[in-house]
Amino acid sequence: MAKEQEAGMFSYNEDSIKSLDWKEHIRLRPGMYIGKLGDGSSPDDGIYVLVKEVVDNCIDEYTMGHGKSVEISIDNKQVTVRDYGRGIPLGKVVDVVSKINTGAKYDSKAFQKSVGLNGVGTKAVNALSNYFKVTAVREGKEKTAEFERGQLTREHKETATKESNGTMVTFVPDDTIFKNFKFHPEFLENQIWNYCFLNAGLKFVFNGKSYISKNGLLDLLQKKTNEDEIRYPIIHLKGNDIELAITHNNDYGEDLYSFVNGQHTTQGGTHQQAFREAYVKTIRDFFKKDYDASDIRTGIVAAISVRVVEPVFESQTKTKLGSTNVDINGPSMRQFMMDFLTKELDNYLHKNPTLAEALKKRIEQSERERKDMAGIKKLANERAKKANLHNKKLRDCRYHLNDEPPVKNREEFIARQQETTIFITEGDSASGSITKSRNVDTQAVFSLRGKPLNSYGLTKKVVYENEEFNLLQHALNIEEGMEGLRFNNIVIATDADVDGMHIRLLLMTFFLQFFPDLVKHGKVYVLETPLFRVRNKQETIYCFDEAEKQKAIKKLGGKPEITRFKGLGEISPNEFAQFIGEDMRKQMMRVEEGDHIQQLLEYYMGKNTMDRQEFIINNLKVEIDEAVEEAN
Repeated sequence: MAKEQEAGMFSYNEDSIKSLDWKEHIRLRPGMYIGKLGDGSSPDDGIYVLVKEVVDNCIDEYTMGHGKSVEISIDNKQVTVRDYGRGIPLGKVVDVVSKINTGAKYDSKAFQKSVGLNGVGTKAVNALSNYFKVTAVREGKEKTAEFERGQLTREHKETATKESNGTMVTFVPDDTIFKNFKFHPEFLENQIWNYCFLNAGLKFVFNGKSYISKNGLLDLLQKKTNEDEIRYPIIHLKGNDIELAITHNNDYGEDLYSFVNGQHTTQGGTHQQAFREAYVKTIRDFFKKDYDASDIRTGIVAAISVRVVEPVFESQTKTKLGSTNVDINGPSMRQFMMDFLTKELDNYLHKNPTLAEALKKRIEQSERERKDMAGIKKLANERAKKANLHNKKLRDCRYHLNDEPPVKNREEFIARQQETTIFITEGDSASGSITKSRNVDTQAVFSLRGKPLNSYGLTKKVVYENEEFNLLQHALNIEEGMEGLRFNNIVIATDADVDGMHIRLLLMTFFLQFFPDLVKHGKVYVLETPLFRVRNKQETIYCFDEAEKQKAIKKLGGKPEITRFKGLGEISPNEFAQFIGEDMRKQMMRVEEGDHIQQLLEYYMGKNTMDRQEFIINNLKVEIDEAVEEAN
């Protein structure tokens, strides 16, 4: 055996070393370049990253003073992005979108504060698209090149044109990589609004509708908050390479939206941490009182935007800033933020004493609430610490979102972090099926015992008094806010019956009541599992609703066997693996713009029984007949 190993499968020689060209590497390891793949049901799925990579180039042109509008259109699965900047130099049109490390962004003079510096973005889009076309227009001439999966298929000759300068990119994501994908307009709209807020005056046109912001981050915070729920008018501060908007509401936790060079850093980074520290110090100094940091930041809603020379991000998807300095030879991010807030926020509070008083009352309210539950919190945390050693409720996974990535295989590690998921299940049978079929590297399971408490109207004390809520809080690691969150996706997995729906509502209430920032930042989902299995001897089809069942029956013909799954526990682990893998269907829990969280909770989870009863009666629908009709 030893000789066979030496000569055969365990040998290590020149033949063991393989070199992939840029296209092959991107297609083999797409997660390293665009994060998770997904099907478009989450705002951070790969298809939206592809759009972002193309639009980022348009933004960089605008930042450098070229072009005042960007047009985006999506027709089914085809995306077209047109800017009116300078246009790619015609002789380099092919190279810029197909040769790694080719671009203008290595020269800091040309792109001082660009979003992307590594020359990978559009190449990744090209490699991961069934079809990719780029057209550059410069001074009355245009040049077009077409590609399939990164391979050049046609290079057009330069021709004369009357079109305005700029670049147009059209692409169709590769459906062998992004399986069953679909663009959801609301996610793209949110992405476009962020671009508008960060580039006041830049006009976007998306599928014929115009988007523009005049007041930058002030507009963003007005869109993200409700005027009658905030404690004082929004503070809006601007300086060289920095813009802030700050207010407080009555929610628990911190709701921070941070950006670097126009990039939404959904996982924060050095700039967000610097803001948190500098804000606390400035408030303490202003009020001349050593408030607890958590009291100062509880209920804060803030947007932070900085511009950095040659930013260093934690990964190619640029969701977390790693740069410690604002400029190569400039101040540290921490000092830069401290200097700005110490001067500008302090001045603002001195000039607006009524606002400062409202801020002080909010801080002192948090202080009273924290002290009120200090004793129970200490006992609960001690219990949770002991439970964590033998926590039967949590089957953990190997990777976590808050792990420090290693130096070796860093990009691949970060890509796995994006996939980290915790399933919150009801009962042992359901959690058993998921536990046996899950990916132990990236998927954890938390098992509930029966129905959780209705937490509407209760204070955060209940999170510590209720053992199940406290253990869930510790499993997620969100006691101190989102920064330590251990999983990128929190998926509620309950039966599709009345009890299961009730448990979903109770868990949603828990998150909205005590951790609304998780919902606002798109971290909470509901798992969709099949209701029916339709099969004959040749084929098995899983159906998620009545319409799909009717189509399956029609497709298979005859009299196929039909199974109705009453609960998750009835689905075998082998079957379940299909529904929590690459093709997992899940719905993101979203708060619509303008929704008042407390009003929503009061209506659906409060004591207005007659109002709800009337609503249910007036909105009852029989969907089976409609589904049958649709299938036919």
